[in-house]
Amino acid sequence: MDMGDRISVKRNGTSFEGVLMPSRREGYMVIKLDNGYNIGLCTAKCELQLLQKRPESLPQQKTRPLPTREGLPQVSILSTGGTIASKVDYRTGAVTSQFSASEIISAIPELEEIANYRARVIYQILSENMRAEYWIKLAQSVAEEISAGAQGVIITHGTDTMMYTAAALSFMLRTPVPVVLVGSQRSSDRPSSDASMNAVCAASVAISDIAEVCVVMHGTTSDDYCTIHRGTRVRKMHTSRRDAFQSINQVPQGKVDYLTRKIQTFQPYRRRGEVKLEVMDKLEPQCALVKYTPGSSPEILNYYIDKGYCGIVLEGTGLGHVASDWIDSIKRATEENIPVVVTSQCLRGRICDRVYDTGRDMLDGGAIEGEDMLPEVALVKLMWTVANAKSPEDIRTLMKRPLANEMCFSTPITV
Repeated sequence: MDMGDRISVKRNGTSFEGVLMPSRREGYMVIKLDNGYNIGLCTAKCELQLLQKRPESLPQQKTRPLPTREGLPQVSILSTGGTIASKVDYRTGAVTSQFSASEIISAIPELEEIANYRARVIYQILSENMRAEYWIKLAQSVAEEISAGAQGVIITHGTDTMMYTAAALSFMLRTPVPVVLVGSQRSSDRPSSDASMNAVCAASVAISDIAEVCVVMHGTTSDDYCTIHRGTRVRKMHTSRRDAFQSINQVPQGKVDYLTRKIQTFQPYRRRGEVKLEVMDKLEPQCALVKYTPGSSPEILNYYIDKGYCGIVLEGTGLGHVASDWIDSIKRATEENIPVVVTSQCLRGRICDRVYDTGRDMLDGGAIEGEDMLPEVALVKLMWTVANAKSPEDIRTLMKRPLANEMCFSTPITV
């Protein structure tokens, strides 16, 4: 029997039917059941029967033309891949990016009640393969869609690095319409998939008045509402839960009720049409995010200095500290016009390098306080700032100033 064959398996009087998938363990098989879940069985204890051979070539899924309904707003969907555009590849048994944006729309009929769509594939990758030059192309593609009349843009994206992309677009774009990133924790061929609900809620936000870059994902483990997160304040906080995404150091922008599609907002936001489209698509990829650990050598920092990196974000302890033997390396970086921005591993709260001697020495060495920025947001902001600033002093000024609501100087105690 070959991978992809449909088989029947009988074990201890119980029968299972499904598609044979690859197994990495000798003597065991994996079967994808009709309900979407996989089971593993010991082949020595099973009776096997071939029900249907896998065809030599699998038929291509037919995508019907996208309908146009009079009176509905025009929304563009840009696909970059990720789990929301994925299904099981029976060659490997793994989830892989295989759906285009138009196939996603065809698979979720509810979307057609909300808007008319133009669909484009920008990338078809899992999000760990994202890089700075891809963010630049994506920002340019968003701008093209807005210039062509899109009243909102949805970006389907893998969840693992979605917060980096959301931050990058937040710094590169001033948008007069909503730009919404959406993904799913579980692929669309799983019964517990969150893809459909997330996409419907994202489309609801795309036609709303919230003209910012935001992330829309499940707000709870149930199918009740999605949360709207600002692009520079969101983080994936769980590996697999459907409500993995949370706003950090700021309450969410709002939420979308799945059944009614009604949007409730929790804080001020830039409204549709308030600004003209502006694209600032320069990024310097040679910036590093360094996580400090107890006893780690300052040679880690020296490595990036010697390699010619243009900026460094330090993820320090607590209020934003590293060991005292790192101070000279911070000073060396500053003297070589390599900005060093300090953030905290604690994520919630803000840094303050004025409480302890080490922090004060770091500031004397030229370190820049990252306030309440998330480390990955500080990294993306530094990449943008280094590429767009006119001088080292300009970099310091911009890094200490809120540019896309990524930092504030009074963090609410409730977040």
